[in-house]
Parts: sequence; C-alpha cells; structure tokens
Amino acid sequence: MRYLPHTKEDIESMLKVAGQSCLDDLFNCIPDDLKTKDSLDIPESLSEWELNAHMEELASLNIACKDYKCFIGAGSYDHYIPAIIPYLISRSEFMTAYTPYQPEVSQGTLQGIYEFQTMITELLGMDIATASHYDCGTALAEAALIALRKNKNANKIAVSSLTHPSHRQIIDTYISPAGYEIVEIPYTKEGLTDVGALGAMDDIAGIAVQSPNFFGNIEDLSSFKTVAEAKKILFIASFTEALAFGLLKNSGSFGADLVAGEGQSLGIAKSFGGPGLGLLAGTQKLMRSLPGRLIGKTKDANGDDGFVLTLATREQHIRREKASSNICSNNGLNAMTAAVYLATVGKIGIREIAQQNHDKAVYLKTSLEKAGFESVFETPFFNEFVMKAPVSFEQKRTALINDKCIFAGMRLDKFYPGLKNHYLFCATEKISKGDIDQLAKEVQE
Repeated sequence: MRYLPHTKEDIESMLKVAGQSCLDDLFNCIPDDLKTKDSLDIPESLSEWELNAHMEELASLNIACKDYKCFIGAGSYDHYIPAIIPYLISRSEFMTAYTPYQPEVSQGTLQGIYEFQTMITELLGMDIATASHYDCGTALAEAALIALRKNKNANKIAVSSLTHPSHRQIIDTYISPAGYEIVEIPYTKEGLTDVGALGAMDDIAGIAVQSPNFFGNIEDLSSFKTVAEAKKILFIASFTEALAFGLLKNSGSFGADLVAGEGQSLGIAKSFGGPGLGLLAGTQKLMRSLPGRLIGKTKDANGDDGFVLTLATREQHIRREKASSNICSNNGLNAMTAAVYLATVGKIGIREIAQQNHDKAVYLKTSLEKAGFESVFETPFFNEFVMKAPVSFEQKRTALINDKCIFAGMRLDKFYPGLKNHYLFCATEKISKGDIDQLAKEVQE
C-alpha cells in the first residue's frame, strides 16, 4: 500500500503559494549543467519478502564476531553482554525516549541520565560528567576545544602520538578549521608517551594523553599533570577501554582536568564499529565549559524528588554564539545501556571482569612468546599489548581468518610505519584458555 502524504490539491495549493506552476519549477535555481540528464540506474522494486531475502543474502557476506574468535582490541572490544542489558534497553520506555526538549516533562529520561552521570563520575573520579557524545574521538575533540578556549593566548594542543590514531584525526578535523593545530608528543622505546618532550613545547593550551595507550601500555599520568600545572594549562586524560578502571586508578585520582573516553565496553555491542558512547567528565570549575547536559535532583512543589535539566550548553538549548558545542544528540540509548550495565555488574563485578581481562592477556602474551613472537615492551599493560611477529606470520594470519575463524591481532605499520611486523593483540573475558592455546598452536614457528 502506497503512502501519499499530500493530495494533488495539497500540492497545487503549495505551488500556488510558492509561485510555481509545477514541482520541476522548484529546481530552476539549479544550473542545467549540474542536473542529471540520464535516468537513474535504480533496480526494479521488490516485494517485501523478496527484499528480506535480498538483505539476508547481503548480510551473509559480512563477518560477525559471534562466529569468530577475536584477538583484536584497538578501541572496540568484544565483551560479554548480560542478557538483562538488551532486554531492558529494548523496552519501549527506553527505546523510544528522545532528547528532552521539554525536559521536566520527561522525568524518566532525566532520571536515567542522572543515574548515568552519577556512575560515570564515580568510575572516572571526576566531579561532573556530560550526557553524552558520539564516541571517544568526538568527546576528546570537545575537550581539546575547551582547553583552547580557556587559554586564548595559545593555538596548539599537545596530543600523545599513542592516542588512538582515529581520535587524533577527529581532533584535527574539529580544531584545524578554527586555526588551531595539534602538536604530537613522541613515544619512547618503552612504548610510553615522552613526557620530557613537553618541556620544549610552547604555545600549547593543554596536554592530552591516553591511558592505557594505543599500544595497551599504562601511562604515568601524574607526570603529565605536573607538567600541565607548571605550564598552567589543562591536562586531558583519555581512554578507550572503560573496564580498565576496574583495576587501575581512575584518571581523576591523577588530577586530570578533563577525562574523555569510550564507553562501548559498558554493555554496548560492537555493531560494525558503532555507534559508540563518548564519555566526557571534568572538574566542577569547568562545569560551564562542558558541552552537554547536566541533570540535577531537586524537590517539587509537593516535596517529592524530581529531576531537572540544570545546565545545557548545546545549540538546541542556547543561542549558537553562546553554545559550547553544536552536537545535539546525547546518544541517550547507549548512555542508558551503560547505566544499566554498571548497575548490573556493580563494583565487584567490574573488578572481576577487569581481572579476567588482564590475566588472560598475560597468558596470551606468554603463549605467543613461546610460539616464536618477540615481546616489544616490558611495560605494564591491561588487556592488549604489542608483539613482533615472525616474518611468516602475516600469511598465517590471513589463513586463520579464512580457515579457522580467528582474528589474530592487528597490523601496526599502517599507523606507525616503523613498526613493520608488529601486531596489537587483545584478550577479553570472552576469550578462553582453549582459544589462546589454539591460537598459539596455529602460529607456532
């Protein structure tokens, strides 16, 4: 059944108001040389069941992680999602909830965001958290913009070269049109950001460092905070693996002014790379600089608990010239997913999951060493690490994907040309000892 939103009479009435005789006249403003002269190459229409069969055929060409053993992290992690998570968030109360344009009417949405923000601030050790951003890259770019706005005498932001390469690109996309630039901080032979290189860097508004970094190594964040204080600039900490804080001290405990991270590990499926969940938290003194919503708890006229939109600095709530960001969506469903996940597993659960991640990664690294791989860095890591592979490994790696349904690490020379034959490996709680033993056997020299 066709859906016709406008009748012929409706269209004629609108054209009359617009002063046009037909629909084609609406496009007269487009030069003829820009118009398509040939008919569009569009396939014939399909029935509903034919279309479903076609889509299923296309979907079968994709590789799904549930059918493969994945030893790749690099910012997107294959974690177990308890059945209660998809069940709860698929309820219509959550699934259909949208950005609160009339916030106080949406008490359920506000309470969900309030609980999310409360748990994220505790997880990261910060005063306040926004709700929320598209992914870590956009959250980190917003943090960089805050630093540049706070220090009007500087037009550069120092970013660790061990920050996720995609996130560095996103920062550059955000700030370069405004005349700002990134200065990359090199890394040392230990696989850590070179804090000593910051001494010679002038005209920087802030320092951004990821920990665990892209190599999986754990940075000494306190040393960067010391430099930031000496230079009187903001210190931004970032992360891609939120579950690392089940074992590691959080960024707030090292004095970070802003923390930007990826919340995909908190119950969110990988979904072909997105959408993720951008987390951004800060100290109270930066509250009005944060680009997001801040939900508060108060009492209504009857003395009952109620939730209010305390602060909103995005374009949809405030005039463009006063907005701190033009991002309007708050990725509400993913934020709710993270809140449900954190409430489900709790503090003890997060610690146990984190411990499994670390222990299995250690066992994986030891197994690969026995199989002929070379350990590159002797630096503490969480659940991913870098190994130098034998020359024959790349061919074996391709065969493992095609024949054994195993993703065995990620090549690093694409991002770091000097690291040929170096691979980033990862193990999460979903990887078993048997999976690791099988991988080690398959790649044995």
